[in-house]
Amino acid sequence: MADSKKMLMLAGFAVCILIAVFIDIFIGLIALVLLGALIMSFRIMEDSADLPNVSAYLQEDAKGIWVVNRGNAPAYSIRVALVPLDIEFTIPKLEAEEKSQFPLDKMVENVKVVIQYANDRGEEYSSSYKLSALGGDDEDLLKPVFPLFKWK
Repeated sequence: MADSKKMLMLAGFAVCILIAVFIDIFIGLIALVLLGALIMSFRIMEDSADLPNVSAYLQEDAKGIWVVNRGNAPAYSIRVALVPLDIEFTIPKLEAEEKSQFPLDKMVENVKVVIQYANDRGEEYSSSYKLSALGGDDEDLLKPVFPLFKWK
């Protein structure tokens, strides 16, 4: 945490103690709970900063792959492998909310996609899942919108 955030937390804790001593202990405890929620908000903000989230999906006609970065930071050195088609391609960089298309020679019914990429600090990420032109993708419905607390 930055020094300004630490000072804010210490000041908030001191205010909670002063409220508990001079006004009412229950109001002081409520302020302490609010301070705890503020601390958790700061932790979530730190954990979700600079986090690319690259995924892929089939085009509507199943003759190409769209690779999209749904994260909040650019992704670098993106390597995509299509299994069992034995096709690999790379994308040097995708900005946040940017997408890139890779055309295929023929229609694809089922394929497994393996994606490897890095953020600007060099931290590497990877994911793999199944894509199908007929539906039934290997998508986790319980996956959060953006990864929290190193969830991947």
